Amino acid sequence: MTNHAAIPDPAPTAPDADANAATDAATDAARDAGTTAGTTAGTDTDAATGTDTGAVPGTAPAAGLPPVDQIDLAAVEAQLNRMPRGVRRIAHRCPCGNPDVVETAPRLPDGAPFPTLFYLTCPKAASAIGTLEASGLMKEMTDRLKTDPELAAAYRAADEDYRARRDEIEVLEGFPTAGGMPDRVKCLHVLVGHALAAGPGVNPLGDEALALLPEWWKSGPCVEPGA
Repeated sequence: MTNHAAIPDPAPTAPDADANAATDAATDAARDAGTTAGTTAGTDTDAATGTDTGAVPGTAPAAGLPPVDQIDLAAVEAQLNRMPRGVRRIAHRCPCGNPDVVETAPRLPDGAPFPTLFYLTCPKAASAIGTLEASGLMKEMTDRLKTDPELAAAYRAADEDYRARRDEIEVLEGFPTAGGMPDRVKCLHVLVGHALAAGPGVNPLGDEALALLPEWWKSGPCVEPGA
């Protein structure tokens, strides 16, 4: 089983059901936009000067943040089998050394909204989380939120933390956070991504899911971009 003690810290570098359904569809559309566009390798060129800026198309390094390392971007591209878009920074690193969570801009380079701030990239972790989802754990967690006021309050606080972090970058009016927060569980990948990026004690259900995962890195890195 996995616990936060075995995972390194992040690298330095309430709508109703109908509204949630609509925003879920918008989120899926934004995710699709992020997986199909911007797939040409290389670096951007400044339109005014014609000079190479050194930035990878689709990334969005923020003011005050260093550019995302090219090796890390290559690792994420290999993990996702596509060029990542809107990457601001590596939010968490797997014990194997590769990124496993990226912080993504709330709005992609083409302008599409992307509510999922912390995006899990490691395919081994994603597969293990998928197994948890298939076990019925999300329904069990959602049911517990209805009967455990303390858990429900902690989960609402996790939602507020997620939104505050995203709003610091850009406010997405009319969008919930992600993963079903604050009153249900619909994507454990999002909750684990939040738990890894924010650290223990922030997202209680993300922490629970993380603790149930096997040590996915033990069999070696999921990708070796520098090999």
